[in-house]
Amino acid sequence: MLLETTAGKQPTEPSNRLPPDEVLFGRSAAMARVKLHAQKVCRTSLSVLLYGDGGTGKEVMARWIHANSSVSGGEFVSVNCAAIPHALLECELFGYERGAFTGARTAKEGRVETADNGTLFLDAIAELEPGLQSKLLHFLENGCFSRIGDLNERRVNARVVCATSKNLEEEVAANRFRADLFHRVNVVQLRLPRLRERVEDLPVLAEYFRSRYMKQFEREAEPLTAEMLGQLQDQNWQGNIRELANSIARYVLIGPEATLERKPMKPALAGRVPEDQGRVSLKRIAADAIREMEHRVILEALRANRWNRRKAAEALKISYRALIYKIRDAGLAHRVARPDLDSDERGKAQLPNKGRPV
Repeated sequence: MLLETTAGKQPTEPSNRLPPDEVLFGRSAAMARVKLHAQKVCRTSLSVLLYGDGGTGKEVMARWIHANSSVSGGEFVSVNCAAIPHALLECELFGYERGAFTGARTAKEGRVETADNGTLFLDAIAELEPGLQSKLLHFLENGCFSRIGDLNERRVNARVVCATSKNLEEEVAANRFRADLFHRVNVVQLRLPRLRERVEDLPVLAEYFRSRYMKQFEREAEPLTAEMLGQLQDQNWQGNIRELANSIARYVLIGPEATLERKPMKPALAGRVPEDQGRVSLKRIAADAIREMEHRVILEALRANRWNRRKAAEALKISYRALIYKIRDAGLAHRVARPDLDSDERGKAQLPNKGRPV
């Protein structure tokens, strides 16, 4: 998919690399407090609970704690509790023995064992089902667990860091999260601020992403001007640092002509409700949103390359044929054929017929 090539999967922080401290913590008072508490706890074996909205850098902070801990020589093992189906999560965490269930032809080590003498990072811990919460509590209390299908207990020494975007106290009150497990993981709590709460850190973050994506995409990009940085600092950044990374990736890939300012979703798209019994089709809304973003990126790439389709295709890292198809799908054919025409004349210009060379 085009969006994955440009601003989807590319901007995520590589798992084996941490940004420098001056980038990770910046200069804001909010992150100075986070750093102070993180420095105090990282050398201990205490459990840490990271609170923060999506995209605030919870996993990056967990990796920083691991890298500065006494178990930094061990592995950092990350588990997203929301991304793995409940039926499989216990197998992923604790492993299983051969013959434990149909299809278990060999024994498998769980991620808890992999994290021995290292750090186990449990993201979205609020999504754990009650039965698995009990088993995790037992492990956190004494470091012991059993693989599925094994009567013997194993012991590992792993530092545990948990993360959530939900209020666990509210989850406990609603009987969705065990109170004893909450008190076990909530030994030290670090709250990561939203990006809009640390806008003074935005220039150094933006420059870090610009440098990183220039290397990744093997493209040059002009430094962000004071006006551009001002536009960035005025935004809401609901997606936090992840959203900023996407914006800078698009800027580096497409060029200085690319807009960095998020455009609001069209009202017709944002409020669309199908007539199918008044129910909202989330899949349809998501597909329309992706198509809208894709069309916008294509248009920016064409403008940046002076409407040269082959250069635009190279910039977007897709084939020329794929770009032609997407141009037609986006309704940009007349603009590509004669970008110099007035709006009244553009309707007369068309791309060559599909049966003829383009």
